[in-house]
Amino acid sequence: MPYDPMLVKPMRDEMVMMGAEELLTPDEVASFLDRAHGVTLLFFNSVDDCAAESARPGLALSLQHSPVPALIGTVFAGQNRDATALAQSCFSQFEPSSPSIIILNDAEAVEYIPRSRLEGRDPRVVSEMLIKLYEKLMD
Repeated sequence: MPYDPMLVKPMRDEMVMMGAEELLTPDEVASFLDRAHGVTLLFFNSVDDCAAESARPGLALSLQHSPVPALIGTVFAGQNRDATALAQSCFSQFEPSSPSIIILNDAEAVEYIPRSRLEGRDPRVVSEMLIKLYEKLMD
């Protein structure tokens, strides 16, 4: 059973305010991945504490610097199940995890940051990790 939409609305809104494109359906995921040129970020959102305490705040901080990914998308694990399943199947080399972040460069996954690398981290640490990746890929 998917999460109550009212429960996840603030978490979804937070991602949209960061500039992320919400990917609610498999077609939206497919379209997003078709447009993934240059550095692209895909965020697997979640309701858990790790998403709220480390992942989303760290991502938000990283997007206040330059350079940033040209395209940012998000699927919500436990909410938009079909969209999440398609996104996960496109990156089957990675164990599904939420929250998690996949960084692509010209549609190829070049970095995977699962929950285990986000959990318990200060948002500034997550931000620094992402900024270093952006700079390395866009240098």
